[in-house]
Amino acid sequence: MSDINKTETVEGIHSNNNSNTLNKNQKVENLTLDDSQIINASTTAGDDIKTSVEKPEQEIKATDENDELINEIEVSNAEDAEDESNKDRHKIEVKAYDTMSLEALVNELEKLLEKEKVQTIKNHVDSINTEFKTKLQTLIDEKKEEFINDGGNEIDFYYTSPVQKRYKEAYKSYRQKINNYYKSLEQNLKQNLANKLEIIEELKSLINVEENINTTYKHFKDLQERWRNSGPIPRDKYNNAWNSYHHHTEIFYDFLNTNRDLRDLDFKHNLERKLLIIERAEELAQDDDALRAFRELQELHKMWKEELGPVPKEHRESIWDRFKVATKIINDKRQEYYKGVDKIHEKNLEVKLEIISRIEAIAEQNTQSHNALQQNIKTIETLREAFFNAGKVPIKVNEETWAKFKNGVRLFNKKKNAFYKDLKQEQFNNLQLKLDLIKIAETHKESDDFEITTPLMKKIQGDWKKIGHVPRKDSDKIWKRFKTACNAYFDSVNAKKNAVSEEQVEAYNKKAEFLKSLKDLELPTDKEKGIEVIKNSIKQWQNLGRVPNDKRYIDGKFQKAIDDLLTNIKIDKTEAELIKYENKLEILADSDDKRNLDNERVFIGKKIDEIKKEIIQLENNLQFFKNVKDDNPLVKAVYSNIAEHKESLSLFKTKLQIIKKLY
Repeated sequence: MSDINKTETVEGIHSNNNSNTLNKNQKVENLTLDDSQIINASTTAGDDIKTSVEKPEQEIKATDENDELINEIEVSNAEDAEDESNKDRHKIEVKAYDTMSLEALVNELEKLLEKEKVQTIKNHVDSINTEFKTKLQTLIDEKKEEFINDGGNEIDFYYTSPVQKRYKEAYKSYRQKINNYYKSLEQNLKQNLANKLEIIEELKSLINVEENINTTYKHFKDLQERWRNSGPIPRDKYNNAWNSYHHHTEIFYDFLNTNRDLRDLDFKHNLERKLLIIERAEELAQDDDALRAFRELQELHKMWKEELGPVPKEHRESIWDRFKVATKIINDKRQEYYKGVDKIHEKNLEVKLEIISRIEAIAEQNTQSHNALQQNIKTIETLREAFFNAGKVPIKVNEETWAKFKNGVRLFNKKKNAFYKDLKQEQFNNLQLKLDLIKIAETHKESDDFEITTPLMKKIQGDWKKIGHVPRKDSDKIWKRFKTACNAYFDSVNAKKNAVSEEQVEAYNKKAEFLKSLKDLELPTDKEKGIEVIKNSIKQWQNLGRVPNDKRYIDGKFQKAIDDLLTNIKIDKTEAELIKYENKLEILADSDDKRNLDNERVFIGKKIDEIKKEIIQLENNLQFFKNVKDDNPLVKAVYSNIAEHKESLSLFKTKLQIIKKLY
């Protein structure tokens, strides 16, 4: 055998059948057939039919496994023979389409159409199409729910997006291109088959030609070259055509018995080429990339079968067995690779089932608040993204897992929709209640009966706050109506209050003069007479009338002047406090808002209750000092505090009696 050039290509077998060189390092062109598409076949891969002999059961089993594997490879090659461009498919990177967004999926489809042959991207396009439809439907469902929750009618819902339009255009372009390709391919396949059948007929006729054997042999080699270059044919015709060709090729070699030199030269050439194929297969058996090695192995089997003829009989079985051994090693590695992939898929399945379990748990919750449900919606969205990013699961459970995921999300959406449907009805009822309040406000906004209308307007303002949410689209609109009506009324009230009459101006001027006179007032030395003078001054002040609202500060100045007068006559602190308090109550009673007196009464009542509680607490504290003398500083402080509180209690009770007299 000639020396093997380590730097030449395996494809050298294709390009130069007369050369004995083969590159052991160059990979065979990738094939496009999915491993999952390989099926069993019944064609024979050896050089001739072996004689059946008895073999040990273990060896027979191994042989059966090898034959089954060879059949798989031959079926794959038969499919590739129909469309030779399939080998380019494995060169295209398979990406994680299940993790891509809609935008990214469209970009990927457009890129494939632009850069790759249309016949090589079918599996990629199918995966992209499945993912795009799934994610688009999920998006449409979400938009539909939002539309309905916002008050829309389901029958009116329509959604489309620019990315959806781009995808439709790209996918339509793909369908047109692939259809045109297969129409052209069908015509070529038929013509190529006719050419191959014509070659077979010429091959048959060689043994009947009366010419120089060297000329006949050259004609035979030309037919072989034409066969190799005649292109793909329909896969269902592939084996029959090849078997017929191979059969008549062997007949021709038998015919060459008359010229052993030519036949032996061909046998020698075929043996050398097949040994190079075996050596390349044995190198591939050491390759760590199991899938790449198997794809190149398929190409080697194709060369063995289609491009090379028989070898000397004594070598046929040994080289075929050697080739099968390397084939089995490569296939075993491929199976180990798939086992590893299966483990990853099983782990992905565990992750996805856990995600589904969490979705189902959330879906089972009976959430009764908008905020809690919104939080669950965010959680479901996060889980949904995690599900899509978790990777592939075993094919046998893929549909089942996807169905469980969809059912979990569907159950959550069903409960969510029911909640918002009820909420929408509640909001509609709230809307009716608020519209009723608006009607009241708008009816009374121009009323000048302030005494009756003001409490009514304040009441409906309080009622408005107690009513819950209304539909979002109505919220701002009805609030503006209600606010406008209320503001109109209270602006009228304030304008009325702020209106300055001549009477009020005159009252202010009189009070200002009276206040000046108090500074020069000399009180009698007799305390009782002094008190009487102060009380008369208070009555005179009150009889002067009301002042404008923006001049009410003068009442505070008068109160300060009275405090100074009471201090000058040195009366009892409690009595002075009551005189000032009576003056305060008179001012409150004279105000427009009668609730001021009510509020004062409530305030005094609360103070009385608080002081009583303080006294009880202080008296309880004395229990801690049972064995302590009364002159102890702490005990004396508690007694002093109790006395002060009782004095204060008496004062507030007196104030309450004064208020009651006013009623």
